[in-house]
Amino acid sequence: MSSTITQLLPSPTLNGLTLALISVVTYILYVRYVHNRLCRYQPGPRPLPFFGNILQLPMEYQERRMMEWGKTFGDIIYARFFSTHTIVINSPKVAHELLEKRSANYSDRPPMVLHSEIMGHGKMLTHTRYGDRLRKLRKWTHDAFMLKAALKTYEDIQTRETYILLAGLIESPDEFVSHFTRFTAATVAEIAYGLTVRSLDDEYIHLADRTASETVEAGSAGSMLVDFFPILKHYPLWLPGSGWKRNALRIRDLAKAMNDVPFNRVKDDMEKGVARHSFVSGLLEKFEANGNLTEEDEDDIKCAAGVLYGAGTETTANVFTAFLLAMTMFPRVFRKAQAEIDRVIGSDRLPGFNDRDSLPYLECIIREVYRWHPPTPLGIPHYSMKDDEYRGRIIPANSLMIANIWGMTRDPDNFPDAEDFYPERFDTPEWTSKSQPDSALPHDPRNLVFGFGRRQCPARNFADSNVFLVLAHLIATMDISKAQDERGIDIHPEHVCKSGFVHHILPFRCSIRPRSPQTARLIMQLRSAYESDSSVPNA
Repeated sequence: MSSTITQLLPSPTLNGLTLALISVVTYILYVRYVHNRLCRYQPGPRPLPFFGNILQLPMEYQERRMMEWGKTFGDIIYARFFSTHTIVINSPKVAHELLEKRSANYSDRPPMVLHSEIMGHGKMLTHTRYGDRLRKLRKWTHDAFMLKAALKTYEDIQTRETYILLAGLIESPDEFVSHFTRFTAATVAEIAYGLTVRSLDDEYIHLADRTASETVEAGSAGSMLVDFFPILKHYPLWLPGSGWKRNALRIRDLAKAMNDVPFNRVKDDMEKGVARHSFVSGLLEKFEANGNLTEEDEDDIKCAAGVLYGAGTETTANVFTAFLLAMTMFPRVFRKAQAEIDRVIGSDRLPGFNDRDSLPYLECIIREVYRWHPPTPLGIPHYSMKDDEYRGRIIPANSLMIANIWGMTRDPDNFPDAEDFYPERFDTPEWTSKSQPDSALPHDPRNLVFGFGRRQCPARNFADSNVFLVLAHLIATMDISKAQDERGIDIHPEHVCKSGFVHHILPFRCSIRPRSPQTARLIMQLRSAYESDSSVPNA
């Protein structure tokens, strides 16, 4: 009986052959299926089952891996992060053609669960989804920070804070990062809320800095596991491994306070009749005059003002630090810039906004700083709203659209010897012609670092004017050079950054000194004159 049953069962050899055959056929069918699907999309690295291409990205400096992909697959790449379609853009041309010319389809933001839902940043201008609310917030910010008439009203504030910055550098030059941060914080706080920031010990600055830094440290928007598996937002706090969620909820409280505290102060001052004019007070007055200020309007004003600090302070201070490092590493450039300032401005006055058109080499330096050290190498992802076709292939709806800004600024076709700081690359008719529209130069660093299309920074003109004014004054009043060690030997810093949403330059040493005792006295007198002005209250 047992022998009969044994004869009826398939042999182990047959079982093995059948299993092997099934495995081979399954694999072939899977490969053909994947190949056929991928052929519809833009070229890119072959994905793994389930994971897609997520494991092919390093934890740090992901923009460099994306640039390597570009060398193999071209300037537009398809990748899949788990089940999320992802398009990596490595060239200004593609960014211009998709994110600018087809911005109606590519101006949304992805559903960033960690940042938008759990941390509570979803209503901020930088994160809000495409629609009427985005258009409203952008119009408010555009009117306040892009129009020439509005920018003119901020010049006194910017000039005063520049003098205070210079005085701080004279007193404690090694603390240059703190001085740069205080400058950007002070200009934004006064313009947005009417607050005057004397130092980084200000309560609001502490709160805003903590919110911004902890948000960045928590991970780039749209890149965390919960963003790919939204069900994880319901992960219980009592389970092991919930630290990320606890941290996000704590940041949510910080973000709410960052928006509420200065806004409520403006409202209180308005009720007392002592409020200074600001972005917030102007909007509140407009709504109250029409008698239709709603709770939703208040919330929108809070978010529009709050993002000015969160999005602008860290990146602008980063640009100043990059300039300082570049001048230390490339002294030839600094000497040439000083010669231009001395020739155009002279020694009888300090530079002003009206001098910008007369300082073409400084303009080249500003472009080169943006190119050499883009503060946010990958920016915030865009999101496609419907299927699109580009170069004969499909870009699926609901695709992450990642603009590799860092890679664009390293494109050897546009920027040879990209790691060299060489402002002269912009001193050609292509760049200096006044007749060309911005769209003719999609690789202009100023068209890259401030974002693209309807997601471009609506305060970019204000930020750029800050960069011009501070850099012009640093060149006019300071000598910047290499620091020396205890043996009197020059210290040679390097351009090394910490990976992250914002590329922070690692600490370095340099020498910052006033060009003359007369210059130092003038700067200190200018600061004293402003600080003794009783019409300027403390925050």
